[in-house]
Amino acid sequence: MTEGAQLKRGATNHGREVFHTDCPARDVVDHVTSRWGIWVLISLRSNDLRFYELRDGIQGISEKMLAQTLRALVQDGLVRREVEPTTPPQVTYGLTDFGQDISEPLTDLFDRITRRLPPRSTE
Repeated sequence: MTEGAQLKRGATNHGREVFHTDCPARDVVDHVTSRWGIWVLISLRSNDLRFYELRDGIQGISEKMLAQTLRALVQDGLVRREVEPTTPPQVTYGLTDFGQDISEPLTDLFDRITRRLPPRSTE
């Protein structure tokens, strides 16, 4: 597919029908663009982080939602999970190459949005 081209209904990308409900890419897109997926990916762009660092850095996310989001992103191959055999185990999360690839345009999108927001009033 050439840059700037649009997919048409029924068009395929590497043999997958991207608008079909059975397309596995749809699940990945759903996880990436979920309420918390985007923030996890952006948070991991520059550093590997532990669970509590992610939880404390992403305001408003519950431990349950963070765990579910991380599980989905690990399963999709976007995030890697490294467990150190200590007591208690120390778990670190980081982006895979695929995750780096996906998070780059998300970070760009976030930056573009924040540049265009009007200044907040101090009232």
